[in-house]
Amino acid sequence: MKLLILFFALIIPSQSQGASTASQLFLNLIETVLAVRSGEVDSGTIKVNSPTGAALTPSFASPSSTADGFIVQVSNHDSDYTWAVDTSAGSVSISGSGLITVTGLTPGLSTTVTVTTSRTGYAGGTANVSGTAAAACGAAAQIDFVEAVIDEWYLWYGEMADVEKSDYDSAQAYLDARLAPLIESRRDLFSRMTTITEDETSISSGAYIGFGFRSVSDATRLRVIDVFESGPAYAAGIRRGMELIAVDTGSGFETIEELIARGATNEEVFGASEIGVSRTFRFLSQGEELDFEVAKEELSPPALAGKPLLLEREGLTPVGYLNLRQFIDAAINPAEGYFSLADASQLFDGESVTDLIVDLRYNGGGLLRVADTMMDLLAGVTAEGEPSYKIQVNDQHPDYNEDQGNWGIFDRLPATASPIRIAFITSGNTASASELVINGLAPHVEAVLIGADTYGKQVGQGRWDMHEQIEGLGRADCDVALRMTAFEIVNGENQGGYHQVGLEGTGRFTLCAAEDDITRAFGDPQETLVATALDWFGSGACPSAASRLAPQTMAQLRSKSTPWLPAEFIPERVDENLR
Repeated sequence: MKLLILFFALIIPSQSQGASTASQLFLNLIETVLAVRSGEVDSGTIKVNSPTGAALTPSFASPSSTADGFIVQVSNHDSDYTWAVDTSAGSVSISGSGLITVTGLTPGLSTTVTVTTSRTGYAGGTANVSGTAAAACGAAAQIDFVEAVIDEWYLWYGEMADVEKSDYDSAQAYLDARLAPLIESRRDLFSRMTTITEDETSISSGAYIGFGFRSVSDATRLRVIDVFESGPAYAAGIRRGMELIAVDTGSGFETIEELIARGATNEEVFGASEIGVSRTFRFLSQGEELDFEVAKEELSPPALAGKPLLLEREGLTPVGYLNLRQFIDAAINPAEGYFSLADASQLFDGESVTDLIVDLRYNGGGLLRVADTMMDLLAGVTAEGEPSYKIQVNDQHPDYNEDQGNWGIFDRLPATASPIRIAFITSGNTASASELVINGLAPHVEAVLIGADTYGKQVGQGRWDMHEQIEGLGRADCDVALRMTAFEIVNGENQGGYHQVGLEGTGRFTLCAAEDDITRAFGDPQETLVATALDWFGSGACPSAASRLAPQTMAQLRSKSTPWLPAEFIPERVDENLR
């Protein structure tokens, strides 16, 4: 009897044990007492049954930060066990597949999650895992920002790819993956991550670090096609039409042939994009070899190439000529000593110009506000009060598309001229805002294209600044921006249709095909493209092919072989022709 009392005291369950556990222990007790009385076991070896299975200790994959917490997968999850989670901050949950999700953390805050396992007949297991919420402007937060913007505002939102954003470690990689179908079809080569600072510099002013000239190359030759008046190359005496024949990169001159033979890279030939990097160039100009030592500077090319010109005609008012390089702010407010669009139109209006040549052969686009001003200066009298363009966003925002506040309207400005016929000099580099201006003016003036068909970029990119989307975040903390294809543009008569096919491809424009004569200066009446425009003004028709031949054209510089130092051109994004 003493043995029974003592043993019972040892096995009375605590209040925390369940009823089933108490019942099992009581049965164990009865079995043991009976065994002792029958002499089957020695009373000195009596033991209570206990769990026999080893504990399942949780293990984890690497945590991934999110905007307000993190996620982490249990790598040895087993649904036969009961799983419980607890966190020292925020909120935590675990899915049926073992994915732990922590939310409610402020950016950059860390927390530790305790994970426990239990199963009848097995010891309990426990382990901790720690993670950190993404920094306010970190990669995870940037990806969340991109996702929110493109799902609502991307022009072709219904054609984006579905991807798992946790598979990407940068916003650009995530953006490229979502837009892969559009990129592969070359409909969108323009959307990208950038910084506010970089965007303001490149789009608004066109500033870059370089020597200050634009070139074209084929398999064996490199020629200068434009030199910026504000840059070091112009100051040194380098001019359009010169042929580069040798470069001294620091160890003496190497000819172009020698550089090609040893596979010299763009950076080897022209140096890194850093202020002060210098090269000595040997050019051939009209049979004479000329050497120029030039150091790179940060420069902003003037918006207008040279000054606006008046090309005299016997018995008629002169033909106006202007060459616009880029739609940048300098086209409206130029640096001292350079010319604005208003300067040009005021000159043309004062001379009663009715026939105008607008040279956009190398103009890849720029700011919509500058394009709007240019249209006002060229048709603000003719079409005053009528729409010049309409911005159309995706169909998730129908009210935006109907809002006339998002249209351009022709306004008469103090310097507005009234040309009747405009010959636009164009090429495959003529894009975006350039095409918008031509398309917008076409219903109100007699227009013709001179040269080659345009690039075909009817869409525009809006810029979303990340710090404006997140409360409490400032630009100083997050200089991140998304420049994304968000709208297409039609003219006041709802005409567009030139994306990827160019303006000629719409069937609405006459193109007088002619080649760029790089041996002559812009505005020279004998330069092939200018001469073709003058012929059109004189006859009202495109001249014959024979009269459009030039002594040294861009076409003659092209080769079927792989180009040397091939230059990529994506309007308003990449122009590797700049040196």
